[in-house]
Amino acid sequence: MALGKYEPEAVERKWQQKWSESGCFEVEADPSREKYYVLEMFPYPSGKIHMGHVRNYSIGDVVARYKRMQGCNVLHPMGWDAFGMPAENAAIKHKTHPAKWTYANIAEMREQLRRLGYSYDWRRELATCRPEYYRWEQLFFQKFLEKGLLYRKNAMQNWCDTCQTVLANEQVEDGKCWRCDSHVVQKQLEQWFLRITDYADELLGWLDKMKEKWPDPVLTMQSNWIGKSYGAELTFRVKDREESVNVFTTRPDTLYGATFMSLAAEHPLVEKLIAGTDRADEVRAFVHKCVNMDKFHRAAEDTEKEGVFTGAYCLNPVTGLEMPIYVANFVLMGYGTGAVMAVPAHDQRDFEFARKYGLPMQVVIRPEDRDLQPEALTEAYTEAGVLVNSGEFDGLPNEEAKKRIVEHLDRQGLGTMTVNFRLRDWNISRQRYWGAPIPVIHCEGCGVVPVPEDQLPVVLPEGVAMREDGKSPLPFLEEWVKVDCPRCGRPARRETDTMDTFVESSWYFLRYTDARIDTSPFDAQAVRYWMPVDQYIGGIEHAILHLLYARFFTKLLRDEGYVDADEPFEHLLTQGMVVLNGSKMSKSKGNVVDPGEMIRKYGADATRLFILFAAPPEKELEWSDRGIEGSFRFIGRLWRLAEELESSLVCVQPCHAVPGELSAEAKQLRLKEHDTVRRVSRDIENSFQFNTAIAAIMELVNEMYALKDALTGTEQGRCQLSSALATAVTLLSPMAPHVCEEIWQAIGHGGVVAEQPWPQYDEAALVTDEVTVVAQVCGKVRGQVSVPNGATEEQVKAACMAVENVARHLEGKQVVKVIYVPGRLVNIVVR
Repeated sequence: MALGKYEPEAVERKWQQKWSESGCFEVEADPSREKYYVLEMFPYPSGKIHMGHVRNYSIGDVVARYKRMQGCNVLHPMGWDAFGMPAENAAIKHKTHPAKWTYANIAEMREQLRRLGYSYDWRRELATCRPEYYRWEQLFFQKFLEKGLLYRKNAMQNWCDTCQTVLANEQVEDGKCWRCDSHVVQKQLEQWFLRITDYADELLGWLDKMKEKWPDPVLTMQSNWIGKSYGAELTFRVKDREESVNVFTTRPDTLYGATFMSLAAEHPLVEKLIAGTDRADEVRAFVHKCVNMDKFHRAAEDTEKEGVFTGAYCLNPVTGLEMPIYVANFVLMGYGTGAVMAVPAHDQRDFEFARKYGLPMQVVIRPEDRDLQPEALTEAYTEAGVLVNSGEFDGLPNEEAKKRIVEHLDRQGLGTMTVNFRLRDWNISRQRYWGAPIPVIHCEGCGVVPVPEDQLPVVLPEGVAMREDGKSPLPFLEEWVKVDCPRCGRPARRETDTMDTFVESSWYFLRYTDARIDTSPFDAQAVRYWMPVDQYIGGIEHAILHLLYARFFTKLLRDEGYVDADEPFEHLLTQGMVVLNGSKMSKSKGNVVDPGEMIRKYGADATRLFILFAAPPEKELEWSDRGIEGSFRFIGRLWRLAEELESSLVCVQPCHAVPGELSAEAKQLRLKEHDTVRRVSRDIENSFQFNTAIAAIMELVNEMYALKDALTGTEQGRCQLSSALATAVTLLSPMAPHVCEEIWQAIGHGGVVAEQPWPQYDEAALVTDEVTVVAQVCGKVRGQVSVPNGATEEQVKAACMAVENVARHLEGKQVVKVIYVPGRLVNIVVR
C-alpha cells in the first residue's frame, strides 16, 4: 500500500470508521485478565468541546491505549453530566427547552470526540438526564432515607437569586455562586440533607492512605475542608437563668482569660435572652442585618467586627466572672456551636471587638522571656507560652494546660474533650427544574411519604414551558404535582425540588461498568471486577466538590451492600489549564482556541500531539500556534520517512532481533531504538510525562533520517530500519493513533497497531562498546572522556586526569582525593 500525500482528515476518518466497525475498543469483564479502568471526568454538554477537554481526554486516551497494548483488559467509557442550571439558563435565554438543548449538544459533542479518535467503548455511553439513569439515583435516595442518612430541616441556606436556588457550602466560592459569580445571600428554607458528617472521620482517614497516589494539593484541600479539630466543649451558665451556653474551643488553655461571650445571630438562645427586654428591638435589627449578609463575608478576616449587647451575662466556669453576652457578626452558626468564648488578649478577632466596644482583657499566656500587660498590647498574643493569672495552672506550658484544664472541668460536669469538624451535611435540594426529581410525596396526614419503589422513576416532565423569571416551572405544574398519597390515598403533592447535579456525578463511574442493565443500578460482578477506577483524570477545581462527594457516595453505597470498594479512584491526575497569553481561555476574554478549527487545519493527530507535548500534564499549558505547527511538521516528517523507505522495508515487529554481526550504524540505531522504548515506557508508566516521551520518539526519527542512507544498502540495515520504524510507530500510536495506523499498514503489517503488544527493550541492546565519563575538578566540569565499557576504576580515573583541560587545572595542585561514580563521573578534589 503506497502512502501518497498526507491528508489528515481522510486518514483520520478512515481509521475512526475501522475502529468503530471492528469494535476495537469494546470490552467485557474477564476475570482471567488483569483489568485497568481509566476514566476522565465526564463533560457537561455545553455544545462544544474546548481545549481543556482536549487535554483531559487526550491524556486519558494515551493511558488507555498504552495499558491495552500492555495486555490489560481496559475499560475506557464516556458519558454526559447532563442535568444542571447552565442548560436551564441557556434554554430560557434561547427560548427552547433544556432537554432539546441538552440532547442537541450531546450529539454535537459526541461527534467532536469521535473526530479526535478517542478509544471509548461507546456502548457504555450514558447521559444523567435520562430516566434509565436517574431512576437508580431515586432508589438510592429511598434507601438512604430509610436508613436515616437523609433528613429534612428548616434552616438558613445559601441562596443565589440569579440561579434561583440554594447552594451547598462547597458551591460558594468567596461568597459568590460557583456557577454565575453572583453574591450569595442567606434564606430560610426547608431542605434535604445527606449526612456526610457521619463519614467525616473516614473521609479524612483515607486521605492518609492515598498520599502516594493523589496529588498533595487535592489531599490538603480536602483535609482542610473536612477541618477536623481537637478541643473541648465547655458549659457557661447564664446568670439568673436556667439556660446555659455550650462552646466548642480549641483553646481551653485560655479559659481564664475569657471576658465576654459572642453568639451567632442565628443562635436559638438569642431570642430567649432578649424576649421582653428593652434591648429586644436593637438586637433583632442587628440579627436581621447579619443574617442577610453572606456568611463568607461575615467570616472574612478583613470584615469589620460588629456586635450588640443582649443585656444578659454568663459565668466563666473557672473564674466566676460575669461575662456580657454579645451577638457578633463574625460568629457563624454553622461552625462549632455558634457561640465563642471571647479571649481578647489571645485572639485577634476578639481583640478588635473588645477594643471597639471597650471590653476588658486579661492576659493568661505570656512568652517565657517577658510579661505582657493588657493595656500595652497592640494585637493579640497568639503564640505558645506559659500560663499566668490561671490559678492552680500558672506556670504550665499552654499545650499541657489544655488537657489539665479540661480534666478539671470534666470532674465538675462543665466540660469535656471533644472533636469538631468544619464539614457540614450536604444540602442536595435544588429549586430548579432541570434535575432529577426528589422521589417523595407530601401528605397532610402522613407527612413525607417515599414514592413506592415499583413506581420509580419519577419522571421529570419534559413537555413544559420554561419561565422567563428563572423559577422552576414544577411547582406550577398542577397536573404533575397533584397525586394521591401512596399510604392513605388522600390528595397529596409531589416534592418539586430536584437533586443537586453533583449527586449524578457521584456514582456515574459505577454505572459505566454495566451501563445497559435495567434491573439494577449496575451488575454486582461487573462492579467487583472493574472497581475501583485505576486512573482518574480531571481538573483540580473539582478537588472539594465532585471528588469529595464521589468518595462519600461510594462509602454510602458500600455500606448499603452495593459495592465492595472503600474508595472510588485509586490514582488521581489533575491536569493543568490550557492558557493563552498567560490567561485562562474564556469567551468573555476573546482568547478561545477552537479545537474544531485546529482539527480542520492540522488534523486530530497534530492537535493531540501538541496538547501532550507542550507541557507536563499537571502544569499549565500555554497555547502556541507555532507549537501545533511544529507537531504537524513532525507528523509530516514521520510520514515522509515511511514513504521514502516504503519500498526497501521488510515487515518485522518492533525491536526485532536482527541476525548477524551488525554494522556500526546498525548498532547505533539499535541502541537508539531500545533506549527509546525504555525512556517512553518509563515516562508513561511512572509519571505520565508525555512531553519527554514524545521528545524521545522524535530523537529516534531524527536518528533514522541520519542513518537511512548508510543502512538501506544492505539487507541487515533495511531490517534494522524496519524494526526502528515499527517501534517508532508503535510507541507514538497512543498519542497520534490515526497516522500510525496508516503507516503500520503501509510498512506491511496486518491488524491494527492499537492491538499490538507494547514493545519490550533488550537490556543487552543498551550495552555500548564505550561510555562517556564526565571529568570534574573540585565539582566543576572540566571535560569528558570516552572509555571502553568495562574499564577498571583506575583506568577511568587515569583517563579523566589525562584530559587536557583537567591536567591544566591540576598543575601545581595537590590531589586530596578522587571520587568515582561508576559510568558517570570522576571528581578530583585538590588543594
